[in-house]
Amino acid sequence: MPKAIKKRIAKKPADAEEEVKSKLAHLQDTLKERQKTVLKYGAIILVVVFAVTGFLFYTYSLQKKAKELEYEAYKIYYNVYQKQPLSREEQYRKALDMFKKAYDTRKSPVSLFYIAGCYYELGQYDDALNALKDFVQRYSNEGKFIPLAYQKMAMVYLKKGNINEAMNAIDSMYNLKGDIYKDFALIEYARLLEREGKTEEAKKKYKELTTQFPDSPFSDEAKIKLSGKKEG
Repeated sequence: MPKAIKKRIAKKPADAEEEVKSKLAHLQDTLKERQKTVLKYGAIILVVVFAVTGFLFYTYSLQKKAKELEYEAYKIYYNVYQKQPLSREEQYRKALDMFKKAYDTRKSPVSLFYIAGCYYELGQYDDALNALKDFVQRYSNEGKFIPLAYQKMAMVYLKKGNINEAMNAIDSMYNLKGDIYKDFALIEYARLLEREGKTEEAKKKYKELTTQFPDSPFSDEAKIKLSGKKEG
């Protein structure tokens, strides 16, 4: 016998209405959850944006203040644009104080280098040496100031009567990348060797200078030393 075809029982309007309400309620709950998530992450993003903006503004403010202090310190260090004349000691003590304030506000190789310079001018050689050692550790990639730091270090060691350490500092300057200060390092090293009575070693340095840097402003001095003539 053929199977009887079952008739689909149509849903009652009330059941369909309930189903639609249920789906709408579920959709509303989903939307609310998503809105909460969006608001949550939006708030996080706003906090991050405000934090970054605040940090950048704070950094800029510190940088600006440090630059202003550095500029004032320069004027005192070089004794320019001063309303009242200062004694040499007052000049460098005041400059030292200003450079320290600038450095405390924002760490800068410029300020630290001049802090060492102030100590040197005041005859506080141990303090100058400590500042220079700190400088070469912190700012070893500062091409502009690092050779000058080694030069100043050599000067400090000479003031302290330690020629060997002065020569080590000059040697460190010579071994830096680039040739810009190598001729100066060679002439200084040769002078120190000559000062120590190591004439033949000094001549080797003078020879190296005239060979590698014939156009150096120190070349004439080296040639005179090699010829055995007296300068002047």
